[in-house]
Amino acid sequence: RCASRIVDESAPTAGARHDGPVPEAAAHPRIRTFHARHGRMTARVRRALDEVLPRFDPADRDRTRPLVLEVGCGHGDAALAFADAHPDHDVLATDVHAPGVASLVLALEVSPRPNVYVRQHDALAILDDELGPGELAGLHLLFPDPWPKARHRKRRFVRPDVIELVSDRLAPGGTLLVATDVDDYAEAARAVLDDHPRLVGGRTPRPAWRPAAGYEARALAAGRTVHDLAYRRTA
Repeated sequence: RCASRIVDESAPTAGARHDGPVPEAAAHPRIRTFHARHGRMTARVRRALDEVLPRFDPADRDRTRPLVLEVGCGHGDAALAFADAHPDHDVLATDVHAPGVASLVLALEVSPRPNVYVRQHDALAILDDELGPGELAGLHLLFPDPWPKARHRKRRFVRPDVIELVSDRLAPGGTLLVATDVDDYAEAARAVLDDHPRLVGGRTPRPAWRPAAGYEARALAAGRTVHDLAYRRTA
């Protein structure tokens, strides 16, 4: 799934796919929302991270423009599509896993977008440490890891402490979009989001701008239902 994956520190990691270190993840105090992977990288990925990724750092972006944070952008198809459909918004695409980030920045190297920025970093750390109250016009959580085992559900991204943080970082009128092909995740997410006093919303039609790629394409091919949720931050 996307970078809203969480590692179970008590679980064995033997046999996990390796794709390089996760920057600064171990220092973050919250329960992590991704599965950490470590190991060697290809020369292509290393070049992308060392030489290309710094070109898309958001440090110098115009902060007067509305900003949307995508959590777990994967290879960036949705981030690029949203940016193309919303040229008046900036998109900060985040993921902790190197291959997806590399694919996104290499695509941007070939076809730059002035409103797309990329970080290989824990989105929770960005929300906690780098964004202030009301700085986001939106947050997109597309096909997060559902953590289906009951003992892991505390590690899902959509949980009360994280949604409280998200609601603080959203500006009034800002939108949280969630998409999942897991029925249980959709139901649990709705319960958490409906319970929050500063968020209003529910099920919504699939956004026209989002490409049916990756997990969504596989879900549709397998006959699973894709649940789209949209919640707006009240004043």
